[in-house]
Amino acid sequence: MSFVNTTLAAAAVALSFGTVAAAQTTIFYGHSGPARGTVPAALKWFDGRIGELSEGDLKLDVQWGGALFKASASVQSIGNGVADAGSVISAYFQKEMAAYSLADLPLGGPNPWVGLRATDHLMRSMPQITENLARQNLVYIGTFTASDVNVACKGAEINSIQDIAGLKVRGAGVYGKVFGELGATMVNLSVYEAYQGLDTGLIDCTQGYSYIVPALKWHEVIDSYTVLNWGQIGGYGMFMNKQSYDALSDAQKAVLTQAGTELADKFAQIVIGANSKALDAMRADAYDRAVKVLEVSAEERAALNTATEPFLDDWKENAVSVGLDPEKMIEVYTQAVAEYTAEFEAKGYPWERN
Repeated sequence: MSFVNTTLAAAAVALSFGTVAAAQTTIFYGHSGPARGTVPAALKWFDGRIGELSEGDLKLDVQWGGALFKASASVQSIGNGVADAGSVISAYFQKEMAAYSLADLPLGGPNPWVGLRATDHLMRSMPQITENLARQNLVYIGTFTASDVNVACKGAEINSIQDIAGLKVRGAGVYGKVFGELGATMVNLSVYEAYQGLDTGLIDCTQGYSYIVPALKWHEVIDSYTVLNWGQIGGYGMFMNKQSYDALSDAQKAVLTQAGTELADKFAQIVIGANSKALDAMRADAYDRAVKVLEVSAEERAALNTATEPFLDDWKENAVSVGLDPEKMIEVYTQAVAEYTAEFEAKGYPWERN
């Protein structure tokens, strides 16, 4: 347990002079990425929100750039108390994050808000998931999403799934595996190496997210960008060391629950805005290099979903192996997807409502 009350010593000194200073509980948080982009914006909002809800009692101290742990060591590091809390990417932890990785499958569709809300509901509403995390000394706090998976290409276009065969592609999770099954040659690169891979011809295409195009300057090297309308990488979120969490007061826990639940709406607003801005720029030829924006049909998307089915079976086997009920989790998740999709269609996004 590493969280500290940063102003306790100051309060003791102040009291000796007849004044009063309030204690503040600081939650040390590890994030493997830099302090810029969609998730850092959400973390900064979360810090402000817990401070507001707790009237200054709670705050985050975020250590950026993997200073406390790398992304591939986050689960063990948080569980062992290297940090009080941190960002976890489920793709690195197929066993430990078996439940959370359901959000990485295309069951939720491409709408980030629907996916975020459904994932948050899944993680909060099922005792078996809470118990599975507790055995790892972890508590779920809130969720992010890398958002819907699309594909950027240099010297190639993907108009249909037949166009995938023979291309050299950097993939993202199960979406990359499906492309491999459809005939692509998969190349193992990180998202940060994709620019160089495209530029040098090592790869023809890379799966990714719209907001990454300007963030990583892919627009300088790509010729086409295909919107797949398929699914999203949603197993990416905030987890806390259980001992640190249990040491908080009930009021502090309630603050984290409220802010964590609100995070789904806030992050959706952030990432949807960033994605829309990037897509609008490509469609308007706002970059020095023209990027052709394409979109697959509903029939093509159905074919992609069919190609995903073997990997869904793999996920089910993995969930069973750690004592989870995959069919029940799918039921809860897909029902939530249906409910939030209906809400979106009837009312729009929460931040757009009067």
